[in-house]
Amino acid sequence: MMGIENFITFMLTAFVFVITPGIDTVFVLNKSIGQGRKSGINATLGINTGILAHTFFAALGLSVILSKSDLAFVIIKYIGFIYLIYLGFSKLKNNKEVLSLKVGNESQKKVKSDFWSGFLTNTLNPKVALFFLAFFPQFINPAQIENPVPFILLGFTFAAIGTIWYLGLTIFASTFSQKIKSNPKFNIWLNKLSGFVFILMGVKIILS
Repeated sequence: MMGIENFITFMLTAFVFVITPGIDTVFVLNKSIGQGRKSGINATLGINTGILAHTFFAALGLSVILSKSDLAFVIIKYIGFIYLIYLGFSKLKNNKEVLSLKVGNESQKKVKSDFWSGFLTNTLNPKVALFFLAFFPQFINPAQIENPVPFILLGFTFAAIGTIWYLGLTIFASTFSQKIKSNPKFNIWLNKLSGFVFILMGVKIILS
């Protein structure tokens, strides 16, 4: 099919990767519980738009350049590291109730911020680009390996699986957010946990 082999196996494997808890999962849950369903949905869309960006980079061969160029890899890696560390320390320093029940007039700006935060969190992680470069070719016919179409189709499939999964998480988390928000200690705990996770992922990127 369009140069793709073992498509069902790809979907099952991609699903396992998507549901494995990581920074994207924490990010979506944090937004869904903290700011509500709309923020979770926009964070989900931002993350999976980042997946599509990596897909097009791979399809155009930019991921190959990234994997072979020490300078390019280091630049992207440090940008991702700085961004994640910034997010992490921002969470650790914030002692306010992140899961506030109030809805302000800045909701429209917040929606855009949630989307771009999700997009940058995913796009600035060079490990995603290298993962795609290693993962996708396993399901592409060797004769079609230089054809961008199989890469793009697999990328859209991966993003679709991720979107469905994270939207499910968003609905679940936002449904029970009212009960969670009633516990002020949980607010502080979520901030600190999210901060540590962001910092840990940043450290993992810089050490990779």
